[in-house]
Amino acid sequence: MKSIEIKGSLRTETGKKATRELRNNDIVPCVLYGVQKDENGNPVATHFTVTTDGLRNLVYTPHIYVVDLNIDGKIVNAIMKDIQFHPVTDKILHVDFYQIDEAKPIVMEVPVQLEGLAEGVKAGGKLALQIRKLKVKALYNVIPERLVVNVTNLGLGKTIKVGELNYEGLELLNAKEAVVCAVKLTRAARGAQAAAGK
Repeated sequence: MKSIEIKGSLRTETGKKATRELRNNDIVPCVLYGVQKDENGNPVATHFTVTTDGLRNLVYTPHIYVVDLNIDGKIVNAIMKDIQFHPVTDKILHVDFYQIDEAKPIVMEVPVQLEGLAEGVKAGGKLALQIRKLKVKALYNVIPERLVVNVTNLGLGKTIKVGELNYEGLELLNAKEAVVCAVKLTRAARGAQAAAGK
């Protein structure tokens, strides 16, 4: 997995007025949930800010990254866990990061990449990717940049489901019956099938 450095600054003031002021200056409030726990067993949260520009390469990309968060000179390995956008302007409002514990698995969404020419496509069908990202649970250093699904043997009207996929060291968390990709019958393929059946 690629890594990306993001520079942030600790927040001294919280509250609605301070948050509004930050956003008006193109600065995004963020929270880092650490590996340390408080007395109630919850992850210790660090409030900090990042410029909108500083988040651009992390947010507007199909790739997944481990983030080297540099908060006032202190560097922490983290992943982006959650992001909130403005419902109208799509401006980034808030980002949550989770510090990586090298000994504990993390949950991430990984893009799916289809590989090969499906049998069903040769027969006139249309290949459709139904799930663009799969949710995986694994140690961060074994999570790949993408999950490759070979579709070479996929016939007309056939599907590949989550339950049929297997990747070493990864646990797939999506429903086993969820369809990842399918070769759909086109009108031309239906006509060819009907003609062949006569």
